[in-house]
Amino acid sequence: MASKYLKLKARIVEKYENQANFARKMNTSEVTISKKLCDKVPFTRNDIVKWCEALEINYDDIGVYFFTL
Repeated sequence: MASKYLKLKARIVEKYENQANFARKMNTSEVTISKKLCDKVPFTRNDIVKWCEALEINYDDIGVYFFTL
């Protein structure tokens, strides 16, 4: 099964090289980032806004990154 957040993961690598660097930028743990990307912990609205800002994702593209089937 394809990853639900494949495009989001690719954006993290594109902008920060890896999840560890992104976690530092977000002032959180790698575990928290991983759990969100594995759909074990849901994204809050606040998470989505912060991630979009850090990853330079246009708000018009939120659905493409966070709400794929």
